[in-house]
Amino acid sequence: FERECTLQRRHQKVIEEAPSPTLNAAQREAVCEAARKAAGAVNYVGAGTIEFVSDGKETFFIEMNTRLQVEHPVTELITGVDLVEMQLRVAFGEKLPLTQDQVTLNGHAIEARVYAENPNKNFMPSVGRIRTWRTPEEVDGLRIDAGYGEGKTVSPNYDAMLAKVIAWAPTRDLAISRLNRGLQETDVRGIVTNIPFLSALITHPDVRANTIDTSFIERELAKLTPAEGELSDLELAAAVASILQSEAVAAGADVKSPWRASAGWAAVGARHRRFLFRQADGTERKASLRYGQGPSTLAIDGRKLAFASSASPRGGIDLVLDGVKHHVTGLLDGHEVYVRTRNGRFEVHWIDPFGTEDEEQAGADRVVAPLPGTVVALLVEEGAAVEKGAAILTLEVMKMEQTLRAPFAGTVKALKCKVGDIVAEGVELAEIEPKA
Repeated sequence: FERECTLQRRHQKVIEEAPSPTLNAAQREAVCEAARKAAGAVNYVGAGTIEFVSDGKETFFIEMNTRLQVEHPVTELITGVDLVEMQLRVAFGEKLPLTQDQVTLNGHAIEARVYAENPNKNFMPSVGRIRTWRTPEEVDGLRIDAGYGEGKTVSPNYDAMLAKVIAWAPTRDLAISRLNRGLQETDVRGIVTNIPFLSALITHPDVRANTIDTSFIERELAKLTPAEGELSDLELAAAVASILQSEAVAAGADVKSPWRASAGWAAVGARHRRFLFRQADGTERKASLRYGQGPSTLAIDGRKLAFASSASPRGGIDLVLDGVKHHVTGLLDGHEVYVRTRNGRFEVHWIDPFGTEDEEQAGADRVVAPLPGTVVALLVEEGAAVEKGAAILTLEVMKMEQTLRAPFAGTVKALKCKVGDIVAEGVELAEIEPKA
């Protein structure tokens, strides 16, 4: 049976499903028959996929991939056939134990590719150590094929795909709902992933209605990757709670002991602790925690909110904010705080008054390689006057091209690389002299 791969970006498949919601019965039979004839004409034996493109009326041949595809699980789920097993049997010289007539279609399956990349930064690859890796357990019709896990490191030297989340259901609508649940309950922290983007994509009304084409993602990208706005009180409170919990765990012993509490108890008098955060857009937010004498309060933008937090028996944090109970998750990784609330997943930078910002500031005023990569284009010449944000050069990182821009207005004093150079992370590639 066929698979639908219309949802793609830069010719890379993002969502795959089977059977195709676009083809009618006659079109399906015509495509499958053409594929069988093509394979038979060259006496092909083994797993293979013949790709076609369709305008809804006519279908045209593209190519044949003589291997298993990334999206083979959706075919497995609607047919009940283990394609990997069949391929191994063929490799050992065995005959297939079933005929074409014995392969039947059952229900609908859909797959999403989870990548270590940041959709809000032009899908820039994300590398580093995975601090948390949690996937849903025992969800009917849900399958997860993963190549990574907690504690593993994502390297810039390989493809950025982390996992495939696949859902099966009797109907397409239910399969999409199950896939969305699987994505929502997959928690990966320590690196940035495209999970929120995938969830927004599959729940888009046009995707649900199947009124899409291969350029859909590019057209709707702004809606699918909304700019990170100002954090709500809940996200800021979750960030504070995450810091407190991290400090309590680091202190060791019984995290419930009042002697190790960072908030909510003190021997005498009330105490205050101030928190300063920097949002994705560069703006700073302040929060002030009052604790130690009576109920704790968290002041945000002049509003005082009742605050309490504790480690949850089910993992994460039980948070009470202004009398409302919430369950949130949070991770403090250096100065970065990753939180997940009912509103989604968020990242905020904590400006630790007792820490150092040297590593965060490094490279802020220079054009440096964010990751190891290859210089593929120089977009300016030495001596050129540039404005803040002007494109300086293009770097290819993990098969993705990233444009590096001027951090401020000035003059290109020196280009410290040439096209074809393979550069390491953090290497200065261009020197910009600030405008006087």
